[in-house]
Amino acid sequence: MSQYRNRRQASSGSPQNSRNNARLQAQRRRRRRKKRQLRILYTLCILILVAIAGLVFWKTRDGSSKNIPENPADLQSENNGSDIQKATPSPTPTPVPVTLSITGDDLYSHYAVLIRRSTGEKIFDLRSEERMFPASMTKMMTALVAYEQLSDLQTKITLNPDMFDKLTEEGASMAGFSAGEEVTALDLLYGVLLPSGAECCIGLAEYIAGDEESFVELMNQKATELGMNHTHFCNPTGLHDENHYTTVSDMAILLEALLEKEELRQIMSTTSHTSAPTNLHPEGLTYPSSMFEDMPADALASGLILGGKTGYTQEAGQCLASFGKADGEEYILVTGKTPGNPETEPYHIIDAYRCYSSITVGDSPTPAAEEDTLSSPTPSPESAAF
Repeated sequence: MSQYRNRRQASSGSPQNSRNNARLQAQRRRRRRKKRQLRILYTLCILILVAIAGLVFWKTRDGSSKNIPENPADLQSENNGSDIQKATPSPTPTPVPVTLSITGDDLYSHYAVLIRRSTGEKIFDLRSEERMFPASMTKMMTALVAYEQLSDLQTKITLNPDMFDKLTEEGASMAGFSAGEEVTALDLLYGVLLPSGAECCIGLAEYIAGDEESFVELMNQKATELGMNHTHFCNPTGLHDENHYTTVSDMAILLEALLEKEELRQIMSTTSHTSAPTNLHPEGLTYPSSMFEDMPADALASGLILGGKTGYTQEAGQCLASFGKADGEEYILVTGKTPGNPETEPYHIIDAYRCYSSITVGDSPTPAAEEDTLSSPTPSPESAAF
């Protein structure tokens, strides 16, 4: 009987449960639908905000670009119908023109070339491509090759006694070192470029290349490398040889290469040098620059000539490769074959002073040009042969 009642009660509660389940499922569906609607609404709001922000950005950008005034010089629109901004390149400054207020008739030298270092321009040209003998201007190449070959300028080099008799017989200029003397490479370079010491040239050549001939090969290789197409060396000293020749233009190229080496430039602009103590000169050996030693007082006081290398043989005449400064700019001047010799006036140095003091930059001559007190060339039958 009790079992019957239980079954009846269970069967009588089943419809109620079904209704409850249906309501719960309906509520769940409504909640899910509401969540989907909210997600859609949130997404739409975000998209609207993004669109508004983008519109504001582009409006702002467009407005700011319109506020930039156009420069007619920087815009070009004829070719494609649209405005294209075009940068205008900065113009290259035009060098102030430089001239020389003298002519070849005002010089003792048969050959001359004046180069403006900043541009490479030839300011003055007097037979600059004609073959000539360089004499001791050769030693600029000796110094340049030696400098590039040496790894340590404090290396001590012993001067071979065998060379001294030959150099004396040839009348070569000497720095004053002796046979068997131990000298640093740096002091030998000073000896090459200041007093034009032939023993310094041979000492460096033999130390670097083993013998003089092999060193000369290095000199000619360097000449080719620099573009000195009209130059050939036969020795490192500049002693006369018919096959030892150059041009003043080639010598200017050589001097420019030498000036790019700061230590060599310093040597060439030195008036006098005392070597380190040696085994034969415990106090060192002092030797002057042959150019500064022979320079007239007016030229020396002007400060126009900064440094240089002289040369002389009977065949070459007096020669000078120099660098100077006028109106703030540096120049290279190479002259050759004056009618002078070691017993006459230093016509090659006089010519250099006259050239540097006659440089005109724009419309303003250098101050030294107003006080040139050196005598002008007076050709003679003897000098006419040079």
